[in-house]
Amino acid sequence: MVQVALEFEHAKLRMPLLIGGATTSARHTAVKIAPRYSGAVVHVNDASRAAGVVEKLLNVNAREEFVRSTREAQARDVENFKRRQETKLVPYAAACAKRWTTDWATTPIDVPEFLGIRRLDRVPLAELIPFIDWSPFFMSWELKGKYPAIFSDATVGEEARRLHADALALLDRIVREEALVARGVYGFFAANADGDDIVLYTDDSRTSDFGRIHTLRQQWERKGQDVFHALADFVAPVGSGRGDYVGAFACTAGHGCDELCREFDRQHDDYSSILVKALADRLAEAFAEWLHAKVRREWGYGRGEGLAPEDLIEERYRGIRPAPGYPACPDHTEKRSLFEWLDAGEAAGMTLTESYAMLPAASVSGLYFAHPDSRYFAVDRITREQVEAYARRKGMAVSEVERWLAPNLGYDA
Repeated sequence: MVQVALEFEHAKLRMPLLIGGATTSARHTAVKIAPRYSGAVVHVNDASRAAGVVEKLLNVNAREEFVRSTREAQARDVENFKRRQETKLVPYAAACAKRWTTDWATTPIDVPEFLGIRRLDRVPLAELIPFIDWSPFFMSWELKGKYPAIFSDATVGEEARRLHADALALLDRIVREEALVARGVYGFFAANADGDDIVLYTDDSRTSDFGRIHTLRQQWERKGQDVFHALADFVAPVGSGRGDYVGAFACTAGHGCDELCREFDRQHDDYSSILVKALADRLAEAFAEWLHAKVRREWGYGRGEGLAPEDLIEERYRGIRPAPGYPACPDHTEKRSLFEWLDAGEAAGMTLTESYAMLPAASVSGLYFAHPDSRYFAVDRITREQVEAYARRKGMAVSEVERWLAPNLGYDA
């Protein structure tokens, strides 16, 4: 994105540049992108919110004030970032010495029902609907509130009810006509941690390996912090004498989405076209939640959990499913190996773009960790020494790693 902004500037363009998507942020836009382009640069959380932003940019009476307020907010983000740059980052070796650990001699390690991968060729959409978290759906339409309490909101309640009714009617049609197809693939692998990497073995004999998950470690010393997490910490180390396991998955509810959207586009029905995309996203996330529940049962530790849908939304279960590109593992390039191990192209019809975006767009992928104390965290900023060590482990050039980890660099690359 920074490179695109530089090219816009080089070409002397002045059209507004909108930055968005699940893994972008207003802070990264302000610090890394906006300074590279003299035109307006605006962070937009997702595509469904772009219309309101474009409306302000096109309105001659509102544009100047909107751009001014946006740049003022970005200036504040830059100043806050500069202050955070002064926050202490401990040396990488010191962070490794204070890694999170547990008593691996007594920690329960459950054995999955199988090792390897399994395909899910056509999951019935009706099975996924109970797993839908509707709150992000309303947020994507700039209706703030938690489902179902949002229906009673004095400001947005009526509009939320109307939108939900439209969504349910369209969802009913999608299910009835099988207009969207949900496909996925998941698997369990024998694994052990080797430093900040996780070694994946071809079988439970653990005599040969076929890949590594490369993880990053926290270095930002927050007040009262005495440990620095990396995802590898939640897997039994090679020298522990215990065999451990990790899981992986890729799933999508986006097959058929483009075709259905084109049908509405031909009818000039932009509202329904956007609604399809929003529903496909919700179904993909529901698929991930449905699949995680299935995985916990097949891993053994989730067979008796008996959780209600609201418990799943609040993640009141054991284990985590972090995804490449998100705070605990911010490196998008890890998706490449993940897709290869799962054979996601053949098994689920999913591909990656050159910038590691998933296609179809309504897709989710990630890893499964079962340790009872596994938790989500943010790697946040890291030092050059960790970047150099990470590049060596991955066999990549430092400059390439810096490009992919630009939002996490605690130094000027």
